[in-house]
Amino acid sequence: MVLLRVICTLFTVNMFKYNTKCLYHSFSLWMFLCVEWHLKNRSASPLQIKTDKTEEQKMSEPRHNMVAYLDPQEKIVEFKEFTRWLRESQISEAITHQTPVYKMLIKEFLDSASVVEIDGKEIIRGQVNQLNVDVSAEVLNTVLQLSDDPKDPYSVPVMCQRGCLLHMKYVDDILGGQINKAWLPPQYKFLLHVPIQCLSNRRGGYDMVGNDLVGLMAALVLNKPFSISKYIFANMKENLGRTGVSGNKFWMYPRFLHMIMNVQHPNLPKSDNDVLKIDVMIEYSLKIFKGVVTKRYTECTPPRKMFGALGNKNYIAPPNDKWRYVDSQYDDEEPRLKKMIDDKFGLKKLKIFGDSDDESDNDGGDDEGGDGGDGGNGASIPSGDNDESDSDDNPPEPGYEHYFDDRGVRQVRRIRTDQDVDYVPSDKEAERLKKKENCCS
Repeated sequence: MVLLRVICTLFTVNMFKYNTKCLYHSFSLWMFLCVEWHLKNRSASPLQIKTDKTEEQKMSEPRHNMVAYLDPQEKIVEFKEFTRWLRESQISEAITHQTPVYKMLIKEFLDSASVVEIDGKEIIRGQVNQLNVDVSAEVLNTVLQLSDDPKDPYSVPVMCQRGCLLHMKYVDDILGGQINKAWLPPQYKFLLHVPIQCLSNRRGGYDMVGNDLVGLMAALVLNKPFSISKYIFANMKENLGRTGVSGNKFWMYPRFLHMIMNVQHPNLPKSDNDVLKIDVMIEYSLKIFKGVVTKRYTECTPPRKMFGALGNKNYIAPPNDKWRYVDSQYDDEEPRLKKMIDDKFGLKKLKIFGDSDDESDNDGGDDEGGDGGDGGNGASIPSGDNDESDSDDNPPEPGYEHYFDDRGVRQVRRIRTDQDVDYVPSDKEAERLKKKENCCS
């Protein structure tokens, strides 16, 4: 390499006497050789060699199923009403209980776990130290002290979700497939941040959330019937069904699993050198959260008050899956939401959002903490687009497709290919392949 540079230099000096253009080309060649030499040596440096991830790094995420910090001394004044409400809410035990989690016990359980039916009820059964560990919605409800009604659903209609977000003064695209928590007022962003980090099935992308988690937050705020234990159990089942490298199966809800193990088998062998890292929110993180959000979001005038169950624990949800009562003193977002839906989806809105033209609201309620008059607690039903055609007014990105999960909620997933391990084509993929084969034959 040094010899080549010397030759290029001599060639450059000789050509300078005769032709400036030759000088330019010689200099360019010399620079190219220097850059190439630098890149080759840099790639060979030991610092650039990537090491394989450990099993713990592949299968776990410290920010998943983490422990919430709810400011018990109420030092952060701007959030004290919301942290106080969360401390008194039905999810308090689930988001604040801190227990050591041991890697080998979680791995042993999830490696052996499968969904079985006992006495007509589905459970997830795995073995730890040759002992059965059973997980079900009922077990989760008891251990996490959620106080769920077994008859409650675990989804909220999309129309109600989006209306609730508008009522919170969400300022970004309300009709997208994912909601960005950054565009909520600071206190409501924190209210969504906590279930994302502590209750969701996510292991990354913590700013964006789908319909399932927005529905959970809306149900908490509006005091609507919603089974959080069923939601968590459904996520656990879905995780067990993931296969292959592209399936992204991981150690989901390790803190909850250990809470269950501690109840069912309190004397399991444990090692201090085997503790799995689970992050815990601290006061400083809440201060950072406050500072970042305050700079990004400008509060509305007048500031949004706490409404629904946030202001009154005895609040009764409005009937017909509404998010506010007719005589509420605050803005009626429904006409604006309907226009947004019409402009974006047209006739397809009925399949996505259901019939939103029902005006049979009961009067006498108060969104800002009233007891809701005679409003009913009708069960929510799953929402989604059941159109079986391949057309889509809001198509996913290339390489992704829509599908319906166990709750009937429309979600987005990456399209797997026949090169993925344990590839099994979905119905839509099989239909596309069939059409392609027919066209080519």
